[in-house]
Amino acid sequence: MKNTITSLGLAILFAASLGGTMVKAAGSKDLLPPTISEKYRTECASCHLAYPPALLPVASWRRLLSHLDNHYGVDASLEPAEVLEISKWLEPLAGIYKKVREEPAEDRITKAAWFVREHRKIDAEVWLRPSVKSASNCAACHTTADEGNYNDKFVRIPK
Repeated sequence: MKNTITSLGLAILFAASLGGTMVKAAGSKDLLPPTISEKYRTECASCHLAYPPALLPVASWRRLLSHLDNHYGVDASLEPAEVLEISKWLEPLAGIYKKVREEPAEDRITKAAWFVREHRKIDAEVWLRPSVKSASNCAACHTTADEGNYNDKFVRIPK
C-alpha cells in the first residue's frame, strides 16, 4: 500500500511538473528548445536566426535538409553526416500541433497560414524597411527571437 501511494504521489508530481512547463511555454511563446544542437547553431544559425524547429512540420525540415545545395538561392551544402546530425535534432522537435502541421508553400515559415494570420495587421511596407529587410528576419521586430521567445510584449516594430 505504501509503495502504491508513493508511486501515485510521484506520478502526480511528474504530471504537475509537465503541466507547468507546458503552460509556461504556451504563455511565454518560448519555442526554442532548452538545448540547441551545436551543429544547427554553427551551420544554420551562422547565416540566419536559429529558427525554432516547431515552426515547420517534419516534412518541410526534411525537404529543406535534402536540398541544401539550393537553400533559397544559396549553396548551403553540408556533409551527409552533418545533415544527419542536424536532422536527428530537428525532426523530433518539428511542429506537430494543428497550427503548424500543414506544409507551407516552398517550406517557408513566412508562407505558413499561421504566420500570415499572426502578421495580418503588419503593413507590407514594414517588411521592406531597411531595418526589417524581410518577413523572415524575425529578430528585427521580435526582440527575444534569438531566445525562441515570440511573446507579443517583446515586439518592437522598427521605424
